[in-house]
Amino acid sequence: MTSVSRQSLRRRSGRASVVTAFVALGSNLDDPPAQIRRALQALAALPGTRLVRHSSLYRNPPSGYLDQPDFVNAVARIETRLAARELLEHLLAIERDHGRVRDVPNGPRTLDLDLLLHGGLSLREPGLVVPHPRMLDRAFVLVPLAEIAPDAVVPGRGRIADLVHNVDASGMIRLPETGNG
Repeated sequence: MTSVSRQSLRRRSGRASVVTAFVALGSNLDDPPAQIRRALQALAALPGTRLVRHSSLYRNPPSGYLDQPDFVNAVARIETRLAARELLEHLLAIERDHGRVRDVPNGPRTLDLDLLLHGGLSLREPGLVVPHPRMLDRAFVLVPLAEIAPDAVVPGRGRIADLVHNVDASGMIRLPETGNG
């Protein structure tokens, strides 16, 4: 039985099991460190979900569309009873609540939340791909993820502690714990 069909079976039977998931957080508008902190609180308040740990905040230059402010990024580890699609829907709602507007691809944003990993699930369906399809190319994802979960595994690719060495993290600056960025 595939992990997707097991997940569907648990949902139908009303006994969703707890899954460890990882969410990337990013912002470069309207006080990015504060946006990230508020988003972490929103993650902790999701139904059937517990915020287990989050990484430090990191400042890094934009990629893709370069004419914009630097980003502040982090990664959160959560335990959740939400299925991957349900979790994604909640993440999109949190983005909207934070004023996220999707007008320029890879452009400035108040908040960006990406579902990176959801247990050992490998899933490809419209609007949802897990593991996140570009996570292995992004230092701003792998560096904070390696900080909190070096032994996490990307299905079919390996351990985060090994994968982080494949990205250029030279532009990443870890922000002080009490600093405002």
